[in-house]
Amino acid sequence: MATSKGKIAIGLCVTGLLMTVFGIVLMFVGPTVVNQQVVKNVQINPNNELSYTMWRDIPVPFFMSIYFFDVLNPEEILMGEKPMVQQRGPYVYREFRQKTNITFHSNNTVSYREYRKYHFFRNMSVGNESDEVTQPNMLALGAAVMMEDQPDWMKIIMTITFNQLNVKPFLKLRVEDLLWGYDDPLVDFLNKWFPGTIPFSGKFGLFADFNNSNTGLFTVHTGADDIRKVHMVDSWNGLKKVSYWNSDQCNMINGTAGQMWPPFMTPESTLPFYSPDACRSMELVYEKPGEVSRIPVYRFIAPKTLFANGTVYPPNEGFCPCRESGIQNVSTCRYSSPTFISSPHFYNADPVLLQTVDGLSPNEEEHGLFIDIHPMTGIPMNCSIRLQLSLYIKKVSGISLTANIAPVVLPMIWFAESGYIDGPVLTTFYNNLVLIPFILKFLQYMLPVVGILLLVISLILGLYDKVFSCNLNHSSANEPKQVESNSPSEKLTNNAVIHEVHF
Repeated sequence: MATSKGKIAIGLCVTGLLMTVFGIVLMFVGPTVVNQQVVKNVQINPNNELSYTMWRDIPVPFFMSIYFFDVLNPEEILMGEKPMVQQRGPYVYREFRQKTNITFHSNNTVSYREYRKYHFFRNMSVGNESDEVTQPNMLALGAAVMMEDQPDWMKIIMTITFNQLNVKPFLKLRVEDLLWGYDDPLVDFLNKWFPGTIPFSGKFGLFADFNNSNTGLFTVHTGADDIRKVHMVDSWNGLKKVSYWNSDQCNMINGTAGQMWPPFMTPESTLPFYSPDACRSMELVYEKPGEVSRIPVYRFIAPKTLFANGTVYPPNEGFCPCRESGIQNVSTCRYSSPTFISSPHFYNADPVLLQTVDGLSPNEEEHGLFIDIHPMTGIPMNCSIRLQLSLYIKKVSGISLTANIAPVVLPMIWFAESGYIDGPVLTTFYNNLVLIPFILKFLQYMLPVVGILLLVISLILGLYDKVFSCNLNHSSANEPKQVESNSPSEKLTNNAVIHEVHF
């Protein structure tokens, strides 16, 4: 019994010692192994099937939900009254992206062009592309504002042209035409008599240059030499900075291309990215931790200063000329057209903007911009990029088309680009980059705990075995000993008794 317990104690002691040592080693080696796996999987490397495929083809579903501001009182606006709008939508399009012309360079960068295609999803939309919406004539009213400071004779020519072409200040068009293009005689006229005034020909549409197009030539870091630079933009169309704005800081091309970021984020991290559509770099800030499909995430949102004017936020002075805070003038990168970008419904903008248009109701849940990102890998799990496009319209003296329009930044459209990881991609991501690191982290703490527990048990068994042996020896020492008799008479008596018993 004692021997058996002693062997068990020795076995538990050896096992506990091994588990404790292995756990302590894992505490130091485990994080390094996990970090090495993360680094290996987030580099832009064709040999890394999971991350490279996600980077190249973006296999997760992406959708663009489009909302129009249907103008309800166009005639009254021409008489100087406040615009009334009604939100229509969403009209949802599945967005397909694929990188092509991928070229790796010797300085650990890679160049590519990313093409976009959009397909209408009726089952996710409130209506058909044939629905009609009333919108300001962006070409005509925008051109009128652009001509405000030109000589009177030019304004007269423009008015005569508008009349000859029967141009209207407001248009009622189908959703499909507003987005992807419609025939406008003004486009043909400008291209014929004023070549170079507009950079396109044929049909005009708000998103006409989006479908079947690319976002320019991006060159980004692969992370092979420094994982902290992975996905960071080295150049765009060969440029290190743009020339749209009035300061070096505003012209800088910062951050990534807006799809993935470097790994190992903390709450102090930010999400910088360059957007060719907005013609500028943007930066999101940490809001709170969360969880998406059992995967821990950090939520990053747009700061209130993102579209603030130079008075409210001096670093944005380079984006001016500015109007009310919360909207950004993008005319310098939109062919001088008086257009503005902002958060939908002027969310986080100067409240005075809401007083100039009826029908707006901004709120964070519907109109806030956010990205939920896995901090260890820098890969977004869920996102919704929401932006609004508005047109500045007003009465322009000498151009009768503008009648008595009161100066107003009129919302035209807002859209949300959203996507989330799901299905087999989510399962693979979870297993490789969440579950395995969690198991290693669990083991590095559990093994020493269990090992120490086994050592304690083996110690108890060993002490018990020692005490039991001592007690056994002590009992044997105290028992009376039998003395063998050498007397012949005693032997004779004993033999007689034995024989008697046998008989």
